[in-house]
Amino acid sequence: MTDPLGQSQVLPYITELSKQGYRFTILSFEKKKKYQQEKEIIEKIAKEHSINWVPLFFTSRPPVLAKIYDRWKLLRKAFQLHRREKFDMVHCRSYIAAEAGLKLKRKTGIRFLFDMRGFWADERVDNGQWKLKKTFYRKLYQHYKKKEKEFLLHADGIVSLTKAGQNYLLSLPAYKQLSIDVIPCCADLAHFDYNKITEQRRSQLRIELGISPGKKIITYAGSIGGWYMTAEMFDFYKLLLAKYPEFVMLILTKDDREKVINEAVAAGIPRENVFVRYALRDQMPGFLSISDCSIFFIRPTFSKTASSPTKHAELMGMGIPVICNDIGDTGSIINATGTGAVIHSFEESSYKIVIDKLPELCALPKSMIRQKAFEYFDLKAGAKAYERLYKRILN
Repeated sequence: MTDPLGQSQVLPYITELSKQGYRFTILSFEKKKKYQQEKEIIEKIAKEHSINWVPLFFTSRPPVLAKIYDRWKLLRKAFQLHRREKFDMVHCRSYIAAEAGLKLKRKTGIRFLFDMRGFWADERVDNGQWKLKKTFYRKLYQHYKKKEKEFLLHADGIVSLTKAGQNYLLSLPAYKQLSIDVIPCCADLAHFDYNKITEQRRSQLRIELGISPGKKIITYAGSIGGWYMTAEMFDFYKLLLAKYPEFVMLILTKDDREKVINEAVAAGIPRENVFVRYALRDQMPGFLSISDCSIFFIRPTFSKTASSPTKHAELMGMGIPVICNDIGDTGSIINATGTGAVIHSFEESSYKIVIDKLPELCALPKSMIRQKAFEYFDLKAGAKAYERLYKRILN
């Protein structure tokens, strides 16, 4: 819960559902350092909404045995809590939690909601963590694909983040009879609202960053590397700069500032054109509000069929046009709403098509983009979808 996703993609839904009379116990794993920094924030939210928060801590050593031990700790604590609280349902976010949830269901008859989030085992392969040439990882992958099938076939409810993920599963003969709800990564659109940022505050932020008034800003928010195609985003920006030299690039990230700048310079971007800043969640709307457009490219792997980037929802809430590749439902949402541009290959020809359209992209009305965000990514609508699912499972 002390990680950004816990605070943007778990707690907001649970606090909304608590208002409808549901009583929650959250069993989560935390990083000790982050827990020390953020625990008071989470404890305050939990207390205000009568949520029982039970944090456990990740074990890091020895590498493989630590994970086995953590799974055992999770399972033991889940059974202890159920004996005390007599839960009606266990809502499991991703696969490790679902292992414990399915065991609870089989032993006690409790209802089991598999909130799959994505194809977790395939993500581990796609990002290089599990190398299938090695026997150990191949067996681990096979184990979790078998588990995935058990979770899907024995769940009382299933949530996919994307229609693309739902369609893929329902196309498979083993799963064609399943009922799968699609609930994307929504955003708190009351928080991500450009109307709340004054012109004075925007001017202040530009001064603070050292961006002169005549400059336009393309923003990237998030981690550098990993799933995000930093080199390709820098290539896009270089081409953009050649045609529109008034654009600077603002990168909002928790990664090391100098390292990010050096990477941009190595890619051929002038140092004075790159601005790197770490922004807390409360500061994000302000920094995003000075953007003319935004960009994110995500590695287009099979597992990303089920990906719903939270930043897409937040950017649309801020009225910012998005330039991205087509993963999960991003392409279909942008094409349906006209709120950005989709690149179809990581080549100059594809980049230039989008860059040529940039003036009209940046001229899109903020109010229109924000309104479309409510149609797809409103947190309150997401919480309502969970409430309907809860009622269906429990009744």
